[in-house]
This record gives sequence, C-alpha cells and structure tokens, in this order.
Amino acid sequence: MVKAVIFDIDGTLVDSVDFHAQAWQEAFRKYGHDIALQDIRQQIGKGGDQLIPVFLNPEQQKQYGKQLEEDRGQIWKSKYMHRVRPFPRVRELMQRLLNDGKQIALASSAKGDELKFYKRVAHIDDLIEKETSSDDAKRSKPYPDIFQAALAKLHAVSAAEAMVVGDSPYDAEAAGKIEIRSIGVRSGGFAEERLRAAGYVEIYDSCADLLENYAKSPLKEAKAA
Repeated sequence: MVKAVIFDIDGTLVDSVDFHAQAWQEAFRKYGHDIALQDIRQQIGKGGDQLIPVFLNPEQQKQYGKQLEEDRGQIWKSKYMHRVRPFPRVRELMQRLLNDGKQIALASSAKGDELKFYKRVAHIDDLIEKETSSDDAKRSKPYPDIFQAALAKLHAVSAAEAMVVGDSPYDAEAAGKIEIRSIGVRSGGFAEERLRAAGYVEIYDSCADLLENYAKSPLKEAKAA
C-alpha cells in the first residue's frame, strides 16, 4: 500500500537538467577544465559533493572544489534558474495524489531558496508542505540521506509504504538503499536501460504520462487509509 509519494524535482517536475549541466560546465571551465556537456549531464541528479569528485582529483578538490561549487551556484542563479519551466500536468498529478489520500514530499539537493522557486514554477507551492533540501542531508544522491529526511517528515509512513518518483538513476539507487521503491520518468533525458538497471519498478515518459496511466500504476496499489 502506497501512503506517500516522494518526488525529486530537477528533471522530474521541472525542465532544468540541461541548464544545470551548462552551469557546471561554465564553472569547471573557469578553473581550466573543459568538460563535455554530455559527460556533465550524465551526473546531474547528484549534488556537488558527489559530482565534483567525478571530474576533479583529490588535490584539485582541496584546492578549489568549494569555490568552484560556489561559482556554479552564482552562474546558475544569474543565467539559468529563471529559464526553468515546469513539465506539463505536474499540478494535476499532485492533486490526484492528494485526492487519493496520499501524502506528498519533495526531496531535492537544491538549496532552500531554490526549492521555493521550483515550487512556484511548478505551481504547487500551495499544495506541498513537506520538503527537504540540501540543508537536510549530509550527502547527496546516490546516498539515501535526502530520502531518509523526507520519510522522517511524513506522518506514520514506513519505507515500504512510500514511493519515490525520479528521473535519474541516482534517485532509484538512493531510494533502493533504504528499501523505498521508485518510479522513473524519462523527462530528465537518461536512457531507459540505465534507469531500469538502477532499479525503477516502472518507467513513464513524464509526470503527465504517469497521471494518464495513474489507475494502472504502482501508485494506485491501494487507497491510503
């Protein structure tokens, strides 16, 4: 029985993955690292604590890793964040879940102010009360910290009674580590084979596709009490 659904945001609810990759690429370039956009894109879904070590060695991380991440944040907010748009029918999906008696939480590696912005962009700021940000997790995905924090904010919901909806393999890997099942959406641009290998129980094109097939989806296993 699914009593609660925990949503990732970037690539799941809002169309932001390419913009994040571009911001990281610019930040790396400032420090002499010309990294292919597609290589960075494949790491989006992780926070900076997990993404930076993919491209910098320990000495480089110590020398300028923290400043690089701060620069990335400034580039993101000044050039890209305002260009983010919601995916279709996100609000309708949230309303359907609430009408079905299920709790909803957002679990993102975004900063707290960015999370508020995303909720407004997706037109769900009046629907969602439970959320976690980078401030609630010591380590970002694929570690499970952010989902553990989200689960703790839900009312009387066990891992077996929750479901994660995400777009990256890191969402499924993180959820699986604490035995939460997950549904994948292709809207983040990851290959279906990679998503299935990460452990998603079902995969849909988008939130709109999930809503369209809600009655047959794992979300409709039983009406929450």
